[in-house]
Amino acid sequence: MKRRTALVGSLATLASPIAARAQTAVDLQLVLAVDVSRSIDEVEAELQRRGYVEALTSQRVIDAILSGEQKRIALCYTEWAGTHYQVVVIDWTAIDSPAAARRFAEKLAEAPRTSQSWTAVGAALAFAGQRFDNSGFESKRRVIDVSGDGRTNDGPPAELVRDRLVAQGIVINGLPVMMNRSNFGRPPDSGLDKYYEENVIGGPGCFMIPAASFDDFGRAVRSKLVREISAISPRATPA
Repeated sequence: MKRRTALVGSLATLASPIAARAQTAVDLQLVLAVDVSRSIDEVEAELQRRGYVEALTSQRVIDAILSGEQKRIALCYTEWAGTHYQVVVIDWTAIDSPAAARRFAEKLAEAPRTSQSWTAVGAALAFAGQRFDNSGFESKRRVIDVSGDGRTNDGPPAELVRDRLVAQGIVINGLPVMMNRSNFGRPPDSGLDKYYEENVIGGPGCFMIPAASFDDFGRAVRSKLVREISAISPRATPA
């Protein structure tokens, strides 16, 4: 019995360092949380998806990734609409080279797109926050990058979820898309950037970069990724 107990104890001792080594060190764990609500039409959805695909393979973003201490980051790409629709499109993936970034981008380009009802920013943040629980990576920084074209009209208030996640050490950055057309009969929301500033982004060094429209989305997401990955961004004011 003593021998068996000693063996079990030895195995338990060995298990701890093995488990620790299983967590791959990266400079940043980043969840991209992307709005696919029905207010985004087919053309805009294509511009949005293309913006991420092109940004992830741009030289500026690659240079930012390779400039870190670990020279790699971990990415998880999610899409969201109402509380009923929160999905992982591409799960956690290490990006440590132009080839890895290209593979991620190609997989994203080929993934099917959908459009769902309602806009649940709070639920999107909660879902994104849960992704860090078993990512398989470890990092000093955990960031949620949420993009969207509207305010919460379903589920928990975004600011309540934001505050809970920030208390856990997660930083939330925003990319509000300033629609220049009416939305289901409602006039364009000229204060969406202010809503993101006050209710969505949070944590040390948090910022947002508004896109003037979906035509401007590629430029905005590219700049945003460089800032997030490089960790040099100040808190931005609404454009």
